Amino acid sequence: MNRLAGVLSLRHGSPAVADRRYRNTNRAAGVLSLRHSGARLISSRASPCRINAAFRLATLVLSLALASGSWAAKGADNTYTIAVIPKGTTHEFWKSINAGAMKAQQELAKQGTKVKVIWKGPLREDDRDQQIQVVENFMTRRVSAIVLAPLDSQALVKPVDNAIASKVPVVIMDSDLKSDKYVSFVATDNYKGGQLAGEQMGKLLGGKGNVVLLRYAVGSASTEAREAGFLDTLKAHYPDIKIISADQHAGATRETAYQVSQNLLNRYGHEVKGIFCPCEPPTIAMTKALRDIGLAGGKVKMIGFDAGSQSVVDMKNGDVQALVVQNPMLMGYLGVVTAVKYLRGEKVEKRIDTGVALVTPENMEQPGIKELLHPELDKYLK
Repeated sequence: MNRLAGVLSLRHGSPAVADRRYRNTNRAAGVLSLRHSGARLISSRASPCRINAAFRLATLVLSLALASGSWAAKGADNTYTIAVIPKGTTHEFWKSINAGAMKAQQELAKQGTKVKVIWKGPLREDDRDQQIQVVENFMTRRVSAIVLAPLDSQALVKPVDNAIASKVPVVIMDSDLKSDKYVSFVATDNYKGGQLAGEQMGKLLGGKGNVVLLRYAVGSASTEAREAGFLDTLKAHYPDIKIISADQHAGATRETAYQVSQNLLNRYGHEVKGIFCPCEPPTIAMTKALRDIGLAGGKVKMIGFDAGSQSVVDMKNGDVQALVVQNPMLMGYLGVVTAVKYLRGEKVEKRIDTGVALVTPENMEQPGIKELLHPELDKYLK
């Protein structure tokens, strides 16, 4: 008779099959090992028919496990693996998100819950294909959950839906997604942030003057909500303020933002009285462009978004009149904590607001504001 050995190993939900044929002998052996599904069958002496039956049983158990979703939550060492995927990995804002996620990992460990946070995202915030690939890779690896800041509210819908269909729950943070299948949305009220900027601009200009809005990027739900809040507030409460430009986008880097800023100032520099930028890169770039042509220091009222270290310095120096500031460390922290709660079977809120504040030269030294402007990144990012 033929000596047959068949090994089927199911690891993390992906089947791997190895067949080996040996020289003629009177023995036949088949080994079926099902890992993570809790089933195990070993037969030291089996006929080819019994081996085939074992393979059919393996297929059935795998199908049932995938259908029930019983495969994902914890790994072999009883640890939740949470993939945290930012829009990009360059700007300071995302480093604060990362620090918050690591803080959650540390605090959950102290409470007896093992969590491994994996931080991975595209380098640039306009690389949709790379972010989609990262999501798909973590889905294939069957991590316990994904915490995602989608850089495009539409382009990431299908990858997120696919992950959820594969029993990998997804928490959305920072920027919204055009879907309701995710577990929770952990973010700033971005429209409110834009409203704060609009109110402050109206006050700084005394209710009249020409204003430029430098947008960020098409498809970025968070910044689009800020832009809408800003414009709606000026329109509703300050009818004598005229928006002379609101159709230019800065792009994902400081370099592209600086080029666009220069172009805008070349065209409108002689008449603009106030400028709003809805996130870190264009805020820093526009402030530099104003400084380069002698319009900084309050000559043109500059309102930005986010607490980049350069923007904080620019405010101290009088070149930025206000910053609308989020709490990215809290966002990263609550993103991971919310994912773990869901995996434990606990109830989580569909929308979690992480807060927003208006920072000015007058309040930037207050204790609560200082914590937002100077997060303890080194404590959590080694």
